[in-house]
Order: sequence, then C-alpha cells, then structure tokens
Amino acid sequence: MSNVQTIVNEISAEVQATRVSEYPVSPLFLNRWSTRAFSTREVSDQDLYTVLDAAHWAPSSFNDQPWRFVVAKTEEQRSVFHQFINEFNLTWVSTAPVLIVVASDKLRDNGDPNGAHAFDAGAAWASMAIQATLLGMVTHAMGGIDRNKARQMLNIPDHFEIHAVIALGYHGDKSLLPEGVQQREVPNSRRPLNELVYEGRIE
Repeated sequence: MSNVQTIVNEISAEVQATRVSEYPVSPLFLNRWSTRAFSTREVSDQDLYTVLDAAHWAPSSFNDQPWRFVVAKTEEQRSVFHQFINEFNLTWVSTAPVLIVVASDKLRDNGDPNGAHAFDAGAAWASMAIQATLLGMVTHAMGGIDRNKARQMLNIPDHFEIHAVIALGYHGDKSLLPEGVQQREVPNSRRPLNELVYEGRIE
C-alpha cells in the first residue's frame, strides 16, 4: 500500500491512543495533527506549490478568493519571519523549512467589506493542511506572532487581515525539542461531538 493510501485508509499508530472518531470519517482527518517537531529537510517547489494550489481551490463567498499567502522558503526569508514570531514558537519552529503567512483581503473588488474573508481564509488553510498530509508533510498554524511587525516587514496592506503563520515541512525527531515542548508533542483529542452540535437550535 502506498503512503497516500495508508494516510487515507489507515489510522496511524501514532494517533490511535488519543484519537478515536465517533463516526466513520476518513483516517486522513485523524492522521493530520499539528506537530512541533520539524526536520530540516527542504520542501521541493513542486510540493510547496501543490499545497498552495490546493489552498487556492478552497470555496469562498462569491468566489472572491480573499486569501493571500506570503511564503518564506530560503534562509534569508525565514530569518525575516523569525523576527515577528514569538519567543515560545521560535523554540521549535526554527527548523521548519517553509513558513507561510496566511492573510485575507477584507474588501471585495468593488471596495465593499467582505464579511466572509476570515471564514474563507480558514477554508484555504484547512485545504493546505490536508494536501500537505497527503504529500507526507506536516503543518502547524501559529497565532503567536507580532502582526504589526509582520505587516511592516512584509509590506502587507492595511486592508489585509493577518491570521497566522503556517510551518510546513517534514516530521522531525521530537527528542531535539526543548523538554517542555517534547511533552506536548502528541496528537491531541477532540471534545465529544454532542458538545458542539445542536439540532434545530442552541439549547
């Protein structure tokens, strides 16, 4: 069985202890989790742009496609990103070979506010994460960034909202992480579905 078939058809041993779905969802969704252990192995442009291409096929209101991605894939580019990522995240993300700022345009092409821009950017990020998993890669979205500094350093216009930085790469050796971070390096679980879903109305 190929790696892709395994990801789609089999729950990995790594997640079996902490992730059990209540319904028969694809193992792909359980096998995707946000690691902090990244290898320094480089990501090819082919794979990077496959992930970005999947993100740009996400659904969006009026097909406005408000998401924007600023990519750092060289040492020089990553060093700029490292300047606006917070101290805790830098303890683990410094080995990730690709960093991607996800932003979205708050305005439609005609200048009207786009109330769905953040919702749509979330759909693009989810598509990115799933495609990366299918390619045998891992992702981790970080909100712990200095958005004002990122905006200034990356020349991001004021009408773009900055949501997160995505680390993209290959799973690394968790023993190389700081001790406190190692303890968190496990696939997390989810709340029971019945705590999140309401039929008809919220009671």
